[in-house]
Amino acid sequence: MLRLKDFREDNDYTQQEIAKLLNCKQNTYQQYESEKRQIPIEALKKLASFYNTSIDYLVGFTNEIKPYPRNAK
Repeated sequence: MLRLKDFREDNDYTQQEIAKLLNCKQNTYQQYESEKRQIPIEALKKLASFYNTSIDYLVGFTNEIKPYPRNAK
């Protein structure tokens, strides 16, 4: 279960706006939301950063919305 649609709607974005962020077509993004097409890991990374959450949360592996701490270098 992907949480892409929930995040998008909760933040008042259109599919077109998120598709532009991901550099894809709106219908491609719609297929990601409906799970008719597998979303690339790079797109998940970009969305997790954009929404300030983790990929695990976006794909339903955890209910913890906060992102993981990043390793400081």
